Amino acid sequence: MTGFREMLRVNVDDFYELLSMVEPFITKTNTVMRKSISAKERLSVTLRFLATGESFKSLGFQFRLGSTTIGKIVEETCEVLHNVMKDDYLKTPTSEGQWHKIAEQFHIKWQFPHCLGAIDGKHIFIQPPANSGSTFYNYKSRFSILLMAVVDANYRFIYTNVGVQGRVSDAGLFAQSDLRAALDDRKLNIPPAEALPNTNIIMPYAFVGDEAYPLRNDLLKPYPHRQLQPEQRIFNYRLSRARRVVENAFGILANRLRVFRTTICLNPNKAVKVTLAALCLHNFLRNKQSDAYLPPGYTDWEDENHQLHDGAWRQERTLQSVNMGGGKNPTIAAKEQRDCLKEYFVSPDGCVPWQDQFV
Repeated sequence: MTGFREMLRVNVDDFYELLSMVEPFITKTNTVMRKSISAKERLSVTLRFLATGESFKSLGFQFRLGSTTIGKIVEETCEVLHNVMKDDYLKTPTSEGQWHKIAEQFHIKWQFPHCLGAIDGKHIFIQPPANSGSTFYNYKSRFSILLMAVVDANYRFIYTNVGVQGRVSDAGLFAQSDLRAALDDRKLNIPPAEALPNTNIIMPYAFVGDEAYPLRNDLLKPYPHRQLQPEQRIFNYRLSRARRVVENAFGILANRLRVFRTTICLNPNKAVKVTLAALCLHNFLRNKQSDAYLPPGYTDWEDENHQLHDGAWRQERTLQSVNMGGGKNPTIAAKEQRDCLKEYFVSPDGCVPWQDQFV
């Protein structure tokens, strides 16, 4: 049983639930010439590939199949996994009530009010695509596609954008994303600005990101790390606690589904299919609270004194961050919003007792 969990990163019950979802779409008909590969074996091959990132040749030896056959199985099964799971396990909230639940969890777990999610971008390394020139060539001198994601307070991906060429920066990735377009056009049904807890201070709901992202009314980032006032340090500390969820989500993804610790030897379109299937699988297993996927102590944790301790994933190699871009020229309103939240965090209504000892 332990070997099964280690090989595929799922327990037996979760495996058969996944099989029930995909079996109708990956089952093949037997022919006079040969017996078809079962849906169970096809799913096992695909989960093994995602869990280890082993080459198709290596998987072929394990499953006694040709490497070309393995490649076709992985591509087809990943596509089916995404298609059958995306509406339940990789869906961006569409109602004010759904956003409210996410913000409530950020406030309860990380003491950051009005937070809709934490955003970040990572490189997915791929083999050099044929005739692509420098299109996918990134600042790490490798070829990649980019994954930008928003994560909720429980390490689940609630928005993803995957497939942009690796040369683009974080700010550029956000600028050309459908997330920014939806925010600009007010299509996400984000709740209107409301009073911060225990006050009459009206504050919009917003995502949180690092220094690479633009400061907007709907996207908060830290104060620049130079000559900071104590209140600004406290704001940065409080924001970092909320932002930590996206770092952990990417860390879990890369170290439990180790295909992301390798160079994926597929063209960009196929690598996108692999990534989307892995994100669906991640969210499925997070909803199941599977300890086969997320063992105790794997994520960052705080002790009773709120001292931060690194999760086990930080001892492993993880995904490379996207190059810093120019998230510049914020509006006056965005600056004032951040300053207002800064003042709230040092007020009796918004402070937490331990914050001064960590800045």
